[in-house]
Amino acid sequence: SSGLAFASLTSETTVKLSDGLGNLPKVVLKSSDGSEAEIYLFGACVTSWKASSGKDLLFVRPDAVFNGHKPISGGIPHCFPQFGPGKIQQHGFARNVNWAIANSENVDGNPAVTLEMKDSPYSRAMWDFSFQALYKVILNSKSLSTVLTITNTDKVPFSFSTALHTYFSASVTCATCASVSGLKGCKTLNKDPDPTNPLEGIEDRDVVTFPGFVDCVYLGAPSEIQLDNGLGDIISIKNTNWTDAVLWNPHLTMEACYKDFVCVENAQIGEVRLDPEQSWTAEQHLSIA
Repeated sequence: SSGLAFASLTSETTVKLSDGLGNLPKVVLKSSDGSEAEIYLFGACVTSWKASSGKDLLFVRPDAVFNGHKPISGGIPHCFPQFGPGKIQQHGFARNVNWAIANSENVDGNPAVTLEMKDSPYSRAMWDFSFQALYKVILNSKSLSTVLTITNTDKVPFSFSTALHTYFSASVTCATCASVSGLKGCKTLNKDPDPTNPLEGIEDRDVVTFPGFVDCVYLGAPSEIQLDNGLGDIISIKNTNWTDAVLWNPHLTMEACYKDFVCVENAQIGEVRLDPEQSWTAEQHLSIA
């Protein structure tokens, strides 16, 4: 237990700790207008974001497990200190450990919680550095904002890559369905057909769709892109200091659910080097029109 009292911030704006699936603890943010978000302490994974309409804009896969051993497949999982495959486990360990509650507060009438992860024997067995990660989640009437801060608490420099592997509810079964705009002109690393040898290119489309398997990194992505989820929502994905973007849909490799989501990820593909006591911060701001 975090030892923090979770009182109502106002009569209708609340931050509450409760039991989620598999009895894993989760924090539920509720705002006075009826919007709501859920964040599991395991992996600091935001699994639900409902605007006041009650419709969930995020997607959790039907094969997701909530057992505290395997990362939660869906919502907004963390990739840290490694994006993708590499020297340690796929996408790193941040999505596979319990984070602690550092703070809960009211930011201009909006509920917010800050979760913290520090190095542990588990993380040091893979990545032998001392660090602190703080992840603040703020719920607004029509938006969900996150602030990730990585601090080097070691005596030596370290480098990392990171991403927010966001799964959005979407419809990808037709030509007029889910699409992303704002990426035209970006340098691309296309992992289809060979993930180990991405094809370099330049995105020449105004609107990127998901006609089949999609796994593409966009280097130097703009600070705002837009997702039309094909379900009637336009979602603005703004960021500060996330340098890159990734689009992913597994198509037939995940036949049970690929038609129901797309991943639009803010990422830092190139390695960030932090000297002792230095910090790196990146913000994501999701909002509906």
